Amino acid sequence: MAVRNLFRMSSYQLFLCSVKLPIFSTISLFFTISVAAVFFIIYENILTSNLSMYPEHITTTEIITALSTTSEGQSRSIFSSKPLQINTEGKVEGVDNENLDPLIPPSNVTREERIAWFQKKLPELELFKSNNLSSQFHDQVLGFFDRDCTIRYFMVWLSPAQSFGPREFAALDSLFKASPKGCLMILSPSLDSRQGYRILKPLIDGGFKVLAVTPDLHFLVKNTPAEGWLDEMKNGSKDPGNISLSYNLSNLIRLAILYKYGGVYLDVDFIILKDFMGLRNAIGAQSIDPITRKWTRINGAAMIFNDAHPLLLDFLQEFAMTFDGSKWGHNGPYLVSRVIGRVGNAPGYNLTILPPKTFYPMTWTNIDRLFKKPETEAELQWVEDTLVTLKSSTQAIHLWNHRTRDFMIEEGSVIERLISAYCVICQQRNNQQILPI
Repeated sequence: MAVRNLFRMSSYQLFLCSVKLPIFSTISLFFTISVAAVFFIIYENILTSNLSMYPEHITTTEIITALSTTSEGQSRSIFSSKPLQINTEGKVEGVDNENLDPLIPPSNVTREERIAWFQKKLPELELFKSNNLSSQFHDQVLGFFDRDCTIRYFMVWLSPAQSFGPREFAALDSLFKASPKGCLMILSPSLDSRQGYRILKPLIDGGFKVLAVTPDLHFLVKNTPAEGWLDEMKNGSKDPGNISLSYNLSNLIRLAILYKYGGVYLDVDFIILKDFMGLRNAIGAQSIDPITRKWTRINGAAMIFNDAHPLLLDFLQEFAMTFDGSKWGHNGPYLVSRVIGRVGNAPGYNLTILPPKTFYPMTWTNIDRLFKKPETEAELQWVEDTLVTLKSSTQAIHLWNHRTRDFMIEEGSVIERLISAYCVICQQRNNQQILPI
């Protein structure tokens, strides 16, 4: 502590103080600068010694375990919590805007060429391997969701950690605004790292329970209909398709994690407005027929299920039997729509299909209006009316990130107003550039 307090006076300040002394000389100036330099080196070593002992691939769990404890028994972090640096366009500094996905197959190739590419890629795909990280998965889940968790949430992030930007952080921030006592586990090899910990640290420091873990794919699908599908993928005999395999693996992991453990699954492009405590075995309709009022499309971006629910088993069966990696949505919203269309609400399912306003109040074709600043009195009134409607009837609003990821969140827009109102970290930090406003 003495070193810390002494260093609060910069070498420049020491220099000014020494100038005022009557015995000031070249020797005293040299001595003063030398002492300041020594203290700087000592202080810098203190700050960085804990940081340097951890390799870049260290897991979030290991980092949290490594938190030091003060003499008063309080937890103290070994890492800084520097906010994400956002440029004027609302993007993370130093991150390419392109999707940094290693599982995008080459374009304009034959099926055989694509399979050959995937076979060469397999040895470097950590997600398909059982290792020290993935082997801890089951114990991590059981240990994380304790009795203090009012509700368990899951998300999946298979992209690189550096592409987890302010839009995604806003989803997490709004979740803990709605469910401060909820617990969120993010299934992500890239966020289960030192870099991932730094991203999540503002929430952890805020007292919220969030953890990124490396999923064990083999364990998740073991004794399910998807186990054979994964085996075929791992031995390189199955065509991954021309769509990023990360997208389809995300579809699989969300089904498997809910089947194994139960809880709430959410995509990372939601703004959560209300907690999910009152929902059980529910999924949202994306669209309905305007005349019959029956659903025409179901979407799995938000799902709430008990563990071992029979519908989840049906989903996994459909995934394995009808997998097509070259059709967008085939293994996602089209899959859940196909299965629910067949089984309906059979005995034992107790399924609730929520109306579009619950999760998808705006379609992907018209959501752009929510990002625009109101320019007229009529547009301003529309923003106010829309906010009232969303707050009263919407659980969480899906932002359709595949369409809107490059949209500017304009000041005064519906989305800007929602992000500003449904956050905890941005309020605690007085809007220190964590969110793109």
